[in-house]
Formats: sequence, C-alpha cells, structure tokens
Amino acid sequence: MAWYEEGCFIGRAWSPEARGPILVTIREGRVLDVTSKDAPTVRDLLDRDDPAAFLQAATGRDVGSLEDLLDIRQPDLSHLHLLAPFDLQAIKACGVTFARSMIERVIEERAAGDPARAASIRDKVAEIIGVSLRDLKAGSEAAQEVKAALIEENLWSQYLEVGIGPDAEVFTKSQVLSAVGTGADVGLHPNSRWNNPEPEIVLAVDSEGVVKGATIGNDVNLRDIEGRSALLLGKAKDNNASCAIGPFIRLFDRTYSIDDVRNAELDLHVAGQDGFILRGRSSMKEISRDPLDLVAQTQGRHHQYPDGFALFLGTLFAPVQDRDTPGHGFTHKIGDVVTISNDKLGALMNRVMLSTECAPWTYGASHLMRNLASRNLL
Repeated sequence: MAWYEEGCFIGRAWSPEARGPILVTIREGRVLDVTSKDAPTVRDLLDRDDPAAFLQAATGRDVGSLEDLLDIRQPDLSHLHLLAPFDLQAIKACGVTFARSMIERVIEERAAGDPARAASIRDKVAEIIGVSLRDLKAGSEAAQEVKAALIEENLWSQYLEVGIGPDAEVFTKSQVLSAVGTGADVGLHPNSRWNNPEPEIVLAVDSEGVVKGATIGNDVNLRDIEGRSALLLGKAKDNNASCAIGPFIRLFDRTYSIDDVRNAELDLHVAGQDGFILRGRSSMKEISRDPLDLVAQTQGRHHQYPDGFALFLGTLFAPVQDRDTPGHGFTHKIGDVVTISNDKLGALMNRVMLSTECAPWTYGASHLMRNLASRNLL
C-alpha cells in the first residue's frame, strides 16, 4: 500500500490561477483543491476540533495527479507546485534530543567548527559518555549523576545541559511562510564549509497546543558556524531556503496518532553529483524526551502561539561518514539531492544549493492576507 492510500493529508500548493497558495488533499492518487472560507489556511484547518473529519467531508476540485506534483523539481510561480504544508504557524525546532546527536554537538563545540579536529575529539568523548547516555532519561536523578561525572572529567558542555538536563532546547528555526516544500532547493549559507541535513519528524500543533498531525522536515545544519559559538545559532539555522518541510501533513485520526510519531523511522539518502552516496536513519524510538513533553516546553502559560506552530523534534542522525578527506566526516556539496522518507508520511526531496542562489523569499503574511481577501476567502 502506498503511503497516501490510508490516512488524511493536508498540504499547500502554489496556484498560478489563484496567484497564491491553495489548500490541497489527496484522494485516490489525485490532488484536490479544498480551499474554502471555512478553512482558507492550514492554520484555520488545524484549529478545528476534528480537522481530519472536516477535510474528509470537504468537496474539492481536481488539480492534478499526486505523482506529477511530486516529480516537479525546482518549481517556479508559473506552474502548480507543492509548498511547505504550513502557513501562519511559527516554525520552531528542538535540538539535542537524541544521545548520539548530542555527542556530535559536543564535538562541534570542542572542534570550534574545524572538521579536522572532530575525529580525535569524537573518540575521546565517546570513550567516556557514548554508552552511559544512550538510555538516560533527561532531567532524571541518574542524569544529574552523569552530569557530575562529566564535570569532573572536564567534558561538560552546554549541549549536554539541554540533552540530559530538565530543560529542552527550543529555538526558532525559520520565519512564518519561509519554509520550502518538496522539490524546491534548500540553501546553505555561503560562509559554511561543514554542514549536513537533519532528517526530522515535524509536529503540526494548533493554537491551544494540541498536536493535530505530523510531517517530515530537513533542519539544514551548519556545523562549523554553530560549532564556533552557540550564540551563532540563528545564523547557523535561519537562512534563505534553509528549512524544508513536506510533502503533506498527515492528520491524526483512527489510522494515525502520536504513537505512530513515537515509533517513526526516517530514512535519509544523499546523492552527490560526484557519485557519493550517503545513507542514514533516524529512529524516534531513541528520542530522550517524549514529543508531548517537547510541545509542553514550547507552549504553555509561559509562551503562546495564537496561530499554532510547527515543531521539529530533533534527529538521531550523526553524519560521521567521511566524504573526501579521512577524519573530516561528511559535508554537503552543491547539487546534492537529499531525500528523507517515512512509510506513513511520504518523501521530502530537495537539491542543495547556496542560500544566495536559491529563489529569494518574497511571499510573506501580508501577501497571503491580500491574496485571500482578493479571492473572497476572508
């Protein structure tokens, strides 16, 4: 059974006819426009009590085959193409939620952004903490004991603090409406020389903090820039086309729930123009914090999101496979094609380019509001 044959999906597509985005769903391999005054945006749809039931009852207009839309590469505004499936939501992300990726963040910090130093540091750090942290519950008494031992070994790090301490790392990954969808290019800051994809599950959360579904994301990571200083996180994470999400949000219903998220397996495939192939995997079964705990640490009395938010949950993937120079690990090359897939969510595919060469982000919230008003949807 294909991933889209069971379940309820909502997405967004650029419509040349509407000169703006439309809401789309999948039925029997066809893509239907379901935009309406009752749900002109994904934000409005997710805020309904039962968005899956609403979507299943909605009538729609056939706009093309799913296969054709998923095959589009480097889309432009003159053709119908898929967009990231979020619109007015804030785009948030959690970091250091897996022990293995936490160790890699420590290595980045100790290497100060220099990949040549990473291998020797990795061996030393893994010798001391690689196994002991694997099953450690963040914020537990046992975690505090490990923290004390690491401080004694002079290996404590701010990344370990958020990895096994009581407070999760939650940051703003990208701006409202700035994420790209499947088929589009993703961007690397031109100053970066050490970087990698981050395959992640992304939760769709409504304005009340209720999770309504999930999709796939690529939290493009600049290891050298963040490694030089955690205060450069914004520059490392938020650049033109540096956030990819899609292809669709799968809504929670009788066929799909938060337990499917907890058990999700993500496959990563990177194909370079140089013939290099990288395969990786991220298993949500190994996450050190429950997804609902991460949602609660993001929204509550301390912080509200009236338009809801997308929440990247972090990744297990640790890019240690050498690409060129032994000991330097993996880094992207321009033209790499990154595919992140899950058997219940489909596949997110993007080509890697420089942020300065990707299509500029020009369509913001003001443009969306004016477009919806001109179509009598507000």
